[in-house]
Amino acid sequence: MENKDFNTKQFIIITLITSIWINIAEIFRAMVIAFPRMKAFFADRIEIGQMELSNVLIWGLWDTLLTIVLVYIFWTTAKAFGNNFKSIFISGTMTTIATLGIFWIANVNTGLGDWSTAFVVLPIAWIEMIIGAWIASKLYKRIS
Repeated sequence: MENKDFNTKQFIIITLITSIWINIAEIFRAMVIAFPRMKAFFADRIEIGQMELSNVLIWGLWDTLLTIVLVYIFWTTAKAFGNNFKSIFISGTMTTIATLGIFWIANVNTGLGDWSTAFVVLPIAWIEMIIGAWIASKLYKRIS
């Protein structure tokens, strides 16, 4: 069954534009909040926040995947509820839980992180995703 409402070109453009915000926000949050807390947690036993080419490429891939998930969830909620605050809130919240929430739960569960860091980083990530969903919302209204 073909969905004539989904516009692949529109989705790609909106994802690329939204990814600018996601990349900036993710790097800022990691450098200013997460990495210093993780360095303290590991007490310099392992190197945290190294910026070699391989790390940068993985971050770019992670941020792109995060943005794809966010924009797709926004698109589906906007189809169900309209392009409004409800869709922005649901898509930002679900993306945070389904990606970064699971990431931090897994980190803490395996001993690679602590709850105090997760409880600081996750609300900030949630705000980032809400802003990202808001950007997608505005772009969907403009790009048709």
